[in-house]
Amino acid sequence: MKVGIVGLGFRLSHVAHEFNKADPDFTIVGYVDPAPAGLPNLATFGIDAGKAFDSLDEMLAAGGFDLLMVGSPNFMHLQHIRAGLTAGYTVFTEKPVVINEAQSIELAQLIGEYGEDKIIVGLVLRYSPLYQDLLAAKASGQLGEITSIEATEHIPPFHGAFFMRDWRRYERYAGPYILEKCCHDIDLYQGLLGERPRRVASFGGRKSFTPAHTPTGKITAASELYHEKPSGWSSTEAVFDSDADIVDYQTAIIEYAGGATMAFHANLNVPDEFRRFCVIGTDGQAEGDFVRNYFRLHDARTREQTVNKEYAGNAYDGHYGADALMAEGVVQHLLHGTPLKVSVLDALEAGLTAIKIDEARKTGSVVDLTDCWAKFDAALGRH
Repeated sequence: MKVGIVGLGFRLSHVAHEFNKADPDFTIVGYVDPAPAGLPNLATFGIDAGKAFDSLDEMLAAGGFDLLMVGSPNFMHLQHIRAGLTAGYTVFTEKPVVINEAQSIELAQLIGEYGEDKIIVGLVLRYSPLYQDLLAAKASGQLGEITSIEATEHIPPFHGAFFMRDWRRYERYAGPYILEKCCHDIDLYQGLLGERPRRVASFGGRKSFTPAHTPTGKITAASELYHEKPSGWSSTEAVFDSDADIVDYQTAIIEYAGGATMAFHANLNVPDEFRRFCVIGTDGQAEGDFVRNYFRLHDARTREQTVNKEYAGNAYDGHYGADALMAEGVVQHLLHGTPLKVSVLDALEAGLTAIKIDEARKTGSVVDLTDCWAKFDAALGRH
């Protein structure tokens, strides 16, 4: 497989590494990025970055590759995806696909024109063994009808500090935090239910990463702890006095079309991190944690524990091993037509849910998504 890259940041360089392991013929023909933070990583992985092009148009015109990989900052994704589709390429894009409702509608129109099979999305957690076991539990009838879900994505202080320093600290570049970081989680449980949300509400703000809570003593805002994770384009050294406009904690409540509900909690300053779920159904209960590597099932009638499973790996081992599985899945799809575990429509529906959740937080209201889904379907050409 030969690829061209637009936006060669840290994340895309790691994804390229996984694709390189999955496909012996993986080759980077060229890249476009005025400040490619991920370029040294490719050298470390033993991957030739190919030619540096001055613009995406120049690289698309030069051609010689099969797949355009988009790793640019989120607000540029739509522009770069559109250029790739117009030039006749299949596009792989990092999540979230776009940053707001207007861009979601624009991309839906492009999908209506070019087809959803032309865009592949890096929502890697769909490929994780834990999630596949959760899907299997539902498919085998062990949960019955799902009634409610409790879920979290909690990250440690050094990771929260990264968001306060990185370009992702600005909504105008990344979209709301719950979209940029938590679209994985929203997608997982939406995929499990197979339903769109009907109504959402949300509350949150920023309390931890503020001047009032700047650490003193041996641990300071300049300590290595808060700068462990590197940042590239448009970064700042500020952490507690950052000019970020994102939240550092948020709670969302979601009601799905069939009546099931989810309570979701995100926090950027959790010392003992976890990313867990509890799915409760009429016939059983499933619990899991992507960080602490376990999956448990209980029967609702007998209260018997029917599954108690643990997984290898850790929280920063390529999304719990899912990065490698995603790369293998995408390679098999491109070479042999094997179905993907997540579609661009799944990604856009999860993204719109996150966008509406943050709208609910900002407006202090319960947001009904009926009109949103109607506009989305119309843009896709559905009637």
